[in-house]
Amino acid sequence: MPQSSKNHRKPRSNYYDRRRHNRRLTLTEEQKKQFDDLLLKIDLTFENRKLLIQAFTHSSYVNEHRIYSFQDNERLEFLGDAVLELAVSQFLYKKFNSMSEGEMTKLRASIVCEPSLARFAEELEFGELVLLGKGEEMTGGRNRPALLADVFESFIGALYLDQGLEAVYKFLSQTMYPKINDGAFSHMMDFKSQLQEFIQRDNLGQIQYVIVQEIGPAHNREFVSEVQLNESKLGVGSGRSKKEAEQHAAQQALIKLSEKKDK
Repeated sequence: MPQSSKNHRKPRSNYYDRRRHNRRLTLTEEQKKQFDDLLLKIDLTFENRKLLIQAFTHSSYVNEHRIYSFQDNERLEFLGDAVLELAVSQFLYKKFNSMSEGEMTKLRASIVCEPSLARFAEELEFGELVLLGKGEEMTGGRNRPALLADVFESFIGALYLDQGLEAVYKFLSQTMYPKINDGAFSHMMDFKSQLQEFIQRDNLGQIQYVIVQEIGPAHNREFVSEVQLNESKLGVGSGRSKKEAEQHAAQQALIKLSEKKDK
């Protein structure tokens, strides 16, 4: 006896499930305005706006709205991680030509780690634009450091695909590189030892550190240190402790000596 024709039909539920999972992401007018405001704030344009939106699309949003699974930001995060490593590596290589491979690796790790990237994302208010599922939103996902760090990497990946490495370098020169120059990550490095080695290797003379200023009340004091080479000012730095101020001064001295050596 021939089988009933209904046995050859695909279940209707599977068909409709596929249709639900093939929806494309759409934004409200308010969400579109938020992205416009972000680009205005950071002075950027995107040729492919879909890449920008994808960078801020969390997997929980994709799952909840049953849209294309590849529209979340996880692939962009993977790419952005690699692009960031290259961009930061190049900056450190050019900026600190007296720094060893091991020291650069340590410093880079402190810059591209989750807490640091999350802080950069917070300063840019990236969290406000992330497209989240309701469950992730209710559990505070918008402010989770891991999520924010991922979004920062995704944004870098999207920017790289849209405009290339030069655009990434330009963006980081406005957001990340100045903080490296200002010593925001100097707590991870012993710049005083590096400076001492630099001076001794080239027989440049003697260095000493002098606290030239103390600012603020005793419970919230800031120290300003000056590092001198043969009694001439070589670098100045500030910090909440004398040691921190000296580290920042040594870092600035290293930058100055490196730039002088390049000329």
